[in-house]
Amino acid sequence: MCQALLLTHQRHSSDEDPGPTLTFSLVTVCCLCLGPYPHGFPGSIEVFILFLKGYTASIWESSIIQPSVIRIFHFSMMILPKKMKPLLFLISQMAIFALFLHLYGHNSNSPSTTEEPKPMHVLVLSSWRSGSSFVGQLFGQHPDVFYLMEPAWHIWMTFTHSTAWRLQMAVRDLIRAIFLCDMSVFDAYMKPGPRRQSSLFQWENSRALCSPPACNIFSRDMIIPRAHCKLLCSQQPFEVVEKACRSYSHVVLKEVRFFNLQMLYPLLRDPSLNLRIVHLVRDPRAVFRSREHTTEELMIDSRIVLGQHWEKLKKEDQPYYMMQVICQSQLEIYKAVQSLPKALRERYMLIRYEDLVRNPIARTAQIYEYVRLKFLPHLQTWVYNITRGEGMGNHAFHTNARNALNVSQAWRWTLPYKKVSRLQKVCSDTMTLLGYQLVRSEQEQRNLSLDLLST
Repeated sequence: MCQALLLTHQRHSSDEDPGPTLTFSLVTVCCLCLGPYPHGFPGSIEVFILFLKGYTASIWESSIIQPSVIRIFHFSMMILPKKMKPLLFLISQMAIFALFLHLYGHNSNSPSTTEEPKPMHVLVLSSWRSGSSFVGQLFGQHPDVFYLMEPAWHIWMTFTHSTAWRLQMAVRDLIRAIFLCDMSVFDAYMKPGPRRQSSLFQWENSRALCSPPACNIFSRDMIIPRAHCKLLCSQQPFEVVEKACRSYSHVVLKEVRFFNLQMLYPLLRDPSLNLRIVHLVRDPRAVFRSREHTTEELMIDSRIVLGQHWEKLKKEDQPYYMMQVICQSQLEIYKAVQSLPKALRERYMLIRYEDLVRNPIARTAQIYEYVRLKFLPHLQTWVYNITRGEGMGNHAFHTNARNALNVSQAWRWTLPYKKVSRLQKVCSDTMTLLGYQLVRSEQEQRNLSLDLLST
């Protein structure tokens, strides 16, 4: 028992805390003088008495044992006859056990042994016009989440004549720094001089930048309209971004500028991160239809993705080549996950946009559970309302109330079958793997009772 107690002390004693050290000294003498033999060693009682006399003051200061207890114990030892030594041995062992409990309780409650929980880092990985802004808002409106939308936009707009593949490493390093709330990483991609939080791309989509500690106008548990945030919180200094980031349990980034999973392997294995990937995909035919309505807005991004092919391709062929790149990248990301070790595969979640809009409450609950967020009642109401509005939405890059199910099916009555047929040839492998059934005729395309989503 004494050996176990000594080992326990060696693990837990601290120079800054004299209590455990004095306990250790007392226990050591008890073991040396009184055990393991009932009669002790020659002169053991005397040595123990001298020890108690010499350390009474120190023990008093450490509040381990009151001096009155020491004096009583000392007096009792002096008057006990030899035949009572076995009883004294038993008492000493009980005292050692009590001291052991004190030592264990003292160290288990020590603040130095309590570690703060590591933040959860979530990367919403998708492509343009795939419903990622909506999914980003599912996270961004949660009061426990610090969210930024497409921070890599700053890199791409700084190096507009580069290519997506050359910029991927810079994008990865930017993402890692933001996950760790190091916002100095933006210094290389923003103009020098004073900056505000409104210098960030689409900053007003982040509820965290519209509520304390970034902006005191709104409370954290509010659903904050982006227009209100932009009007009232745009003048906050850039330094509040990092301060806000460090105050949340979850840091979520939505990004559309990754084209393979291998580039993210270092982040998945990084011990300083607690990374989860939510991979959002959408029917390529719906993506194609949406991109047709945002050609000008996506022009620079498309040029960076296509690189040298941009100038060589005919204008009418560019959209299909772009979709080929997007489909191939989604396919490679999904396939790469299957070859990962189980521990890393558990850090990946695939979500189809169509599944989400068909059953938004249940699917959002699954996403929240995966990243350990509570689906709060006011968020359930917001999700229900935002997916059951009228019409198709009044802005391509804003998340507002719309009939999300109709939006997901709009390509079926708006795209000519000729375009659909050509696109299916480009993306057939990806569509088959992800569960999007091909249509073989215009009649199948227009027949909305025909479900094109495999389970």
